[in-house]
Amino acid sequence: MFDQQQFIADCRTALDAERASRNVREVVARAVSDPAGVMRALGEPQQGGVQTLYRSADLTIINVLWQPKMVVQPHNHEMWAVIGVYSGREDNILWRRLPDEAAGKVEAAGAKSLCETDTIVLGPDVIHSVVNPIPRVTGAIHVYGGDFFAVQRSEWDPESLREKPYDMEKVLRMFAVSHAN
Repeated sequence: MFDQQQFIADCRTALDAERASRNVREVVARAVSDPAGVMRALGEPQQGGVQTLYRSADLTIINVLWQPKMVVQPHNHEMWAVIGVYSGREDNILWRRLPDEAAGKVEAAGAKSLCETDTIVLGPDVIHSVVNPIPRVTGAIHVYGGDFFAVQRSEWDPESLREKPYDMEKVLRMFAVSHAN
């Protein structure tokens, strides 16, 4: 059974060891290996949203609920991230910066689909976009090696693929709008 306070404590302990992101991945993988237990503790995904489970200067844990067909533009985190899906599917398109591109333009470089019980570690330099391609809400635990809400980072315009400052409020409004629909 997923215990939120124990999960937070386990993630905090994993930070103290070498290779923190990989250690946190093991914690997340154990948690999402029991999707029913996670849903008993956090609730079954019913509508889109971002629920902060824990936030500090060196660790943020979020329950991300992706509305059906929701898309978030390319962005980076400027810190490592561990994602574990406990319900539904999350498709990540991985992007790379184009060399010699003054405006920071990116191009698609790969993809990784995460299904129920899958986890992934994203390094601090990774640029990705996210899609929930299925017709129901997807639930995923996202763990970040820093304060996800405070760090300066970038996003890329979905049309021009040019870099610009990340707009956290815009992204949170996207989740709120999807929640209202």
